[in-house]
Amino acid sequence: MARLNVNPTRMELTRLKQRLRTATRGHKLLKDKRDELMKQFLELVRKNKELREKVEGMIMNIHNSFTIASAVMSPENLEESLMTPKQSINVKVTEKNIMSVNVPQFEFKMQNDTSEIFPYGFNFTSGELDTAVETLNGVLPYMLELAQMEKASQLLADEIEKTRRRVNALEYVMIPQLNETIRYIRMKLDENERGNLTRLMKVKDMMLEQVYNYNSKQNGE
Repeated sequence: MARLNVNPTRMELTRLKQRLRTATRGHKLLKDKRDELMKQFLELVRKNKELREKVEGMIMNIHNSFTIASAVMSPENLEESLMTPKQSINVKVTEKNIMSVNVPQFEFKMQNDTSEIFPYGFNFTSGELDTAVETLNGVLPYMLELAQMEKASQLLADEIEKTRRRVNALEYVMIPQLNETIRYIRMKLDENERGNLTRLMKVKDMMLEQVYNYNSKQNGE
């Protein structure tokens, strides 16, 4: 692992130790966040799968009912029956925070009378059309909930991927680089200390030798 290009000084060593402590703590926090995001994501995916199967089943029933209704009714009567719907819906979008991820929350409200869902009379329509419209009215809340879940799943998946990249960058790049650089600076400082100690010993020996020579000359005189 390549080390950082820094000066091997004690001040730099202290600074790198602080960075290493921060990176190690950040790595743990990000791993905890990633694990919790995965837990939330898997739970959301499970609910999303169940709801999607339910919605798809209801839509299949609607399609079958419309197919039968179109077979027993003329295209003109079918189009005229569904031309002017009696209800409209108002959807309010808010946000919910899941592990620092803002996911959408849908709140909807029917604008008109919810007891009257059929926009046509019953004289020239079939029972299958009634079944289709009634089922379609019932599936709408589940479709909105499904859209909410799928968007939340997408946002959580993106956040998990970003968190995973950060964890890997800390675990496999930054922390090893800091450890290698700290080891290098310690080796340099130890080498400099040994060099200084060697020089001091040499200076001491030279001074002792000078003192010895001086005393010898004094005694010889």
